[in-house]
Amino acid sequence: MSDTPPIQTKIELRIAALARRSALGEAYRDAAGRALANHVFPLPMPPGAIVAGYSPIRSEIDPVPLMQSLAARGAELALPVIIARDEPLLFRAWDTANALVAGSLGILEPSPDALQLIPDILLVPLAAFDRAGHRIGYGAGHYDRTFARLRGIKPFTAIGLAFDTQEIGTIPMQPHDVALDYVLTETRVIDFRSK
Repeated sequence: MSDTPPIQTKIELRIAALARRSALGEAYRDAAGRALANHVFPLPMPPGAIVAGYSPIRSEIDPVPLMQSLAARGAELALPVIIARDEPLLFRAWDTANALVAGSLGILEPSPDALQLIPDILLVPLAAFDRAGHRIGYGAGHYDRTFARLRGIKPFTAIGLAFDTQEIGTIPMQPHDVALDYVLTETRVIDFRSK
């Protein structure tokens, strides 16, 4: 009999990480979202850089304070739009003055007449991450397909946004998985580019 614990699957890791995230209090989650905006951003922000964030759902860390901070520095903002189940995401222009509409999965997104943009910086929600820059999403593969599509168009930087409690030891990788360049948490900026 082996003393080695069994390797957890991505589904098990996702469930555990989301449970830890959901256990955080609302006040803590709100403060953490604001803390993201107070970090020294790890990249230069040239005027007109397109930063795509996301509309937070469930207990995700809120990217809006960070997005507003980047917009104040000259960034153009965008949010993702889910077009179909097995398709990459599209990104439409957004600013805080524009109302959002519920998309096909009930997630808030820019209206269909908003300009489509290709991001230079992609702020990515996640369920869990490890110190190699690997992430576990929600299982639909939208961001993996989006990374592949965007890499065929132009260089971009992928930055995961998470709470510290979402870090795990090791994520089992599959060939289609793509690593992040950075993760920003409420207390840290983690750079994976040199690993």
